[in-house]
Amino acid sequence: MTEQISPDLFKHLVELAALELSPEDGEYLRDQMNKQLKSIEELAAIPIPEGTPSAAHGVPFPAELRAPLRKDAQVQAPEAADIQAGAPQTSDGYFVVPEIPHQDLD
Repeated sequence: MTEQISPDLFKHLVELAALELSPEDGEYLRDQMNKQLKSIEELAAIPIPEGTPSAAHGVPFPAELRAPLRKDAQVQAPEAADIQAGAPQTSDGYFVVPEIPHQDLD
């Protein structure tokens, strides 16, 4: 299996995701990601005849065996003031949340 996620690329992805991994966990995760990519390549290589319809599942069910589609119903959303009444702090119609320090990513 050719590695598609090199150690350098994996290190970059870990930094972008702001993860802290031990070297063992990092190598395990990189190996698992490469195995998943290999599985995707194998699935993509399966020839699918032209005109094959899409399906939510692999077995075509006749209409009489399928569950009927749910009817869409419009439901009135609660008033914003009612929702905000349960919040610990609001300001000018917005929820006030604690500031969380973060690191700017490249």
